[in-house]
Amino acid sequence: MTEGLAGFLAAYTAEAEEHLAAADAQALLIDASLRKGESNARAVRELFRALHTLKGLSAMVGVEPVVAVTHRMETALRAADRAGGRLSLPTLETLLRGLQTVASQVRALADGRDAPEAPRGLLDALAALEADVARADDAEVRLDLDPAVARSLAPFEVQEIARGARAGRRAVRVDFVPSRERAEAGQTITTARERVGRVGDIVKVVPLSVAATERAPGGIAFALVLLTSASDEAVAEAAWAEPASVRVVAAPRAAEPEVNATRGDEPEVASLDVGRRDAVRVDRARVDAVLDALAPVFASRARVSAEVTSLRAAGGDTRAIAAALSDDARRLRELRAAVLRLRMVPLAEVLGRVNLVVRGLQRSSGKLVRLEVDAGDAECDKVVADQVFPAVVHVVRNAVDHGVETPEERRRAGKPEEATLRVVGRQRSSAEVEVTVSDDGRGVDAAAVASRAGEPAPADDEALLAMLCRAGLSTRASASAVSGRGMGMDIARRVVEGLGGALSMRTEAGAGTSFTMRLPTTLSVVDVFTFECGAQRFAAPLSAVDEVIEADAPVRGPSLGAGAAVAMVERGGAMIPMVDLEAALGMGDGRGARRKAMVLRRGGEALAFAVDRVLGLQEVVVRPLTDPLLRVRGVSGAADLGDGRPTLVLDLAALREAVGGGAA
Repeated sequence: MTEGLAGFLAAYTAEAEEHLAAADAQALLIDASLRKGESNARAVRELFRALHTLKGLSAMVGVEPVVAVTHRMETALRAADRAGGRLSLPTLETLLRGLQTVASQVRALADGRDAPEAPRGLLDALAALEADVARADDAEVRLDLDPAVARSLAPFEVQEIARGARAGRRAVRVDFVPSRERAEAGQTITTARERVGRVGDIVKVVPLSVAATERAPGGIAFALVLLTSASDEAVAEAAWAEPASVRVVAAPRAAEPEVNATRGDEPEVASLDVGRRDAVRVDRARVDAVLDALAPVFASRARVSAEVTSLRAAGGDTRAIAAALSDDARRLRELRAAVLRLRMVPLAEVLGRVNLVVRGLQRSSGKLVRLEVDAGDAECDKVVADQVFPAVVHVVRNAVDHGVETPEERRRAGKPEEATLRVVGRQRSSAEVEVTVSDDGRGVDAAAVASRAGEPAPADDEALLAMLCRAGLSTRASASAVSGRGMGMDIARRVVEGLGGALSMRTEAGAGTSFTMRLPTTLSVVDVFTFECGAQRFAAPLSAVDEVIEADAPVRGPSLGAGAAVAMVERGGAMIPMVDLEAALGMGDGRGARRKAMVLRRGGEALAFAVDRVLGLQEVVVRPLTDPLLRVRGVSGAADLGDGRPTLVLDLAALREAVGGGAA
């Protein structure tokens, strides 16, 4: 990428990810149609358009590795579009490999690295597809272009212009020159490219260094080369240029009009860019800044509420101010909900990516699996979505590799050869979502798991899940490319619990297994328990606490970890281990008398943390601790409770691991 275009990187990666998501969705629709023995002309056309737009966008900012892959892909798709959407499964497999490669290239750019070149094997496979649909009469065409622009055109782009000319379209060039005034009016290269893309097919966008003049104050211009049937006036208007500045690159030839693959009963679908005209792309950091600005407002409301309580206790009449405070609280909740909706992404968008994972697992395992994904209209915070997807992948890999039988085994068991794997997302409430991964396979063999663990068979599914999630435990004798290292379920549990959620399991021999992940909708604004321990005040997410109990008459118990003062306390007629929170945090020896205990249940067994006093429930904005020097295991962030003093928000699940509670 050229140095002058580095500022376009964030916008490029954001838009490229949108086009990749659209391409993935269309590829999956094509796959579903092919498995039914049908073609899907609309999906093929939309996949072609998504890749064509992505190629033009990548060429504009100089990401040539992406251009090299997307061009070869769109060549094959153009031929399929002309053939009414006919595409073979092997061709689709190659195209899916191309999409995965482009996704990895875009992720590399988003992480601040150079986009890697595509694997030679993939380029060769795509080149074979390109050769299959190449036209024998793609002779060289004479282009009327400045040398600087002509040198930037790759051979395949010259061929694209030649094919367009034979189809009766003009190849023209129009320039867009950015300026401060144009930027203030919303006239940027991105909007210009979108507008020009509506009047023709953009072949190339070439950035040019020009002399800084009054016309080009930034010393940069963009030459847009496109194929179009529109007039010079329409092209110029789209690029905010003068009609006289539109130059013909290659004149049309009267010969063979391109075949439109649209069927008579299928309306033409508008370009992907048109559907996004009413969308506003906002960087997540800006939304986070709004949430940060809300934090003091929450704190002020808590402070006013405390003053009203004190005034009422002193005998004052607080009815009017209490009513105003209640109305203010309602409006603040509405404002918070509106801001949080800006960060929400459809759960269907996240879970839809599982389809590509399952396809790869089928190829590597030789098993037949039909995937059913249903997320309805459930949504969650993008931060939650990004973190939970790897956990879903681990559970899916575990289901296909361990749970689902081979076609031969399923036939012997009287089952269909093709197994069913369901991934379902549900919105349980405004504060919680649920993701369930279930299969109709063999179920989990508790005896085999216990044998590998060297322990008695677990009594129920909760205890079995706790055993499955032990790091290093696997029922495989040797590791495969998919599983066998004993890490998958342990990672899934850690991710889910790290988000403040819970992982559960139900299994039945011969009938299948389901794993359910209950997750908070957002990690930014949460309801917390506030409490005191020693001389400090803390908070813990409400979703992490199973129950608050009295810590009366504890008895000495077995040690759960070094430095942790451990006792046993009664809960519902049973004794559970209790760790002194002050000792667990390294703030004291844990010998003081505690009055309350917060019970945490994870992995089927309960553990209590002893504290001095529970203060109550409060809604807060959590600020994560990102400085490596401030990050402490068991502390997830900080919040202002209204008095100006920062209060640490605890990650009780991680704290349990730190004191050895995972073995409890």
